Amino acid sequence: MTATSGMPPALNIIALATFSASLSARALDPVLPHVAEEFSVSIATAASFAAAFAFTFAIIQPVLGAMADMFGKARLMIVCLVLLGLANILGAMATSFPLLFASRILAGIGSGGVFPVALSLTSDLVGPEKRQVAIGRTLAGAMTGNLLGASASGLIGDLLGWRGVLAVLGALVVLASIAVAAGFRGAALTRPPKTSLAQLREGYRTIFSNPNAHICYGAVFIEGCCVLGLFPFIAAFLFELGETSLSVAGIVIAGFAVGGLFYTLTVSRFLPRIGVNGMMIGGAALVGVQLIAVAMGPEWKLQTLSLIFMGWGFYMIHGSLQVFASELSAEARASALSLHAFFFFMGQTVGPIAYGFGIQHAGKVPTLLTAAAVMIALGFICAKLLRQLRPADAAAK
Repeated sequence: MTATSGMPPALNIIALATFSASLSARALDPVLPHVAEEFSVSIATAASFAAAFAFTFAIIQPVLGAMADMFGKARLMIVCLVLLGLANILGAMATSFPLLFASRILAGIGSGGVFPVALSLTSDLVGPEKRQVAIGRTLAGAMTGNLLGASASGLIGDLLGWRGVLAVLGALVVLASIAVAAGFRGAALTRPPKTSLAQLREGYRTIFSNPNAHICYGAVFIEGCCVLGLFPFIAAFLFELGETSLSVAGIVIAGFAVGGLFYTLTVSRFLPRIGVNGMMIGGAALVGVQLIAVAMGPEWKLQTLSLIFMGWGFYMIHGSLQVFASELSAEARASALSLHAFFFFMGQTVGPIAYGFGIQHAGKVPTLLTAAAVMIALGFICAKLLRQLRPADAAAK
């Protein structure tokens, strides 16, 4: 499909889907101290929610990507939105830590079927030359959801507790799924799905025959580990500084989403000026500098500013990697982007565990400084090794 002169109206529906799915992605981060207190577990144990959500999101990706390519992307997104909303509502009623943990696993499955498929739909609609800008619009929906989800969860947590957070956001996601279903009805979003397992296997062979695949997937794994792995500990860092308000923790975490929104507003201007390599190097360096700043333990207003710049830098490199992933295969694009999400969320699974181990044994500052050095190096490595390549199966489109 060739790019249109403007952006297709269906992108607005896709953005609504990513917004809805992102509302609850980081909903528990600001209220983790209260969850830990109610169930008499440590912060590190409560932070395992993030790892459980990310791990489930990751391992389900190869299955969901194949299902999207075979049976239809829009249909899968709607079903997963409903599952995500119901999982949040069930979590609000959990009477034990294991039950709450199980609800986050279901939420991970639901969320896993929305965002990667949304990127695939966007890539189907828009050609490579405009794809990073179009993906930026899709990301804007996700970033707005992350922003409102994180900030609202802190406010709701202060008023209704952590159970209120899950109940309110879960109901909103269910309502949004109805709106998304109505928006998708009758929309010609992509060519008919495949029904051949042989074609699907051929798609995976095409993906991994592309030399960019290993670099791209390895890079997003490192991103997830070094950047998103930090988030479950931000509220605890603020508690150490004497700032115990859940609303403040929500505001700080929401700063990352504000930075992501800033990226979506500026990508169309920066990309032509500094190119993809400049985006990756500059973005990774900006993330590294902000990790160093957070390691120094500034007061919450400065931490919020650091998270804003961190979010901006993160999506400069991450958005570039998403475009490379979208070009690994034309016929199995949903599978390629689901694998991209698989490695990204596997990084988020390992990240909280690695940060917890590092903070406990080496201390906060050395751990964050190590993550900063890794991110800065990553930007230069990606810029050197990744190359614009036409998908081997592009002629089949």
